[in-house]
Amino acid sequence: MRFFGTTWVGHDGGYALRRVVVAVGSLVTTVAACLVLRFAYEGLEIADVGAFVGVLVIAVFSVSGAIAFRGTWDGFQRRPADPAREEALRSVRMIGFIGSLLAYFLRSLVEAPGEGLRRVEYETALVQYERRRSARTGNPAARGGGSGSSKGRKPKRP
Repeated sequence: MRFFGTTWVGHDGGYALRRVVVAVGSLVTTVAACLVLRFAYEGLEIADVGAFVGVLVIAVFSVSGAIAFRGTWDGFQRRPADPAREEALRSVRMIGFIGSLLAYFLRSLVEAPGEGLRRVEYETALVQYERRRSARTGNPAARGGGSGSSKGRKPKRP
């Protein structure tokens, strides 16, 4: 929900413009990252490291990108069940950063990335708040004096 603040709640305060800017920015960043990887691969070709290393590099970035895409996409829909596993895959996601950027771009075409998950959590919190609020109506000090109303008070002097 970075870049959106609370505008995602009511879709106000420049929400549409922010979504467009985020989509364009993530696409431009993805293209720039692909160019950087292309230059790195050309560097390997210039160094003449061999076909095996070239295939290995392509395979590593492809698999890491797919894992990063899936992890990022799933992160927009639900909280991770096992945070330790997510932490263990952090380095794989860093290698496959193009997959994460692509997932961010595609999600920003539909909604603010992470908005659906946050909206469900927000609405659940609102329901819980209203339930607690409706259970406590009125001033507790003005309630009638039952058998437990003098609990914790000093007795009056005659």
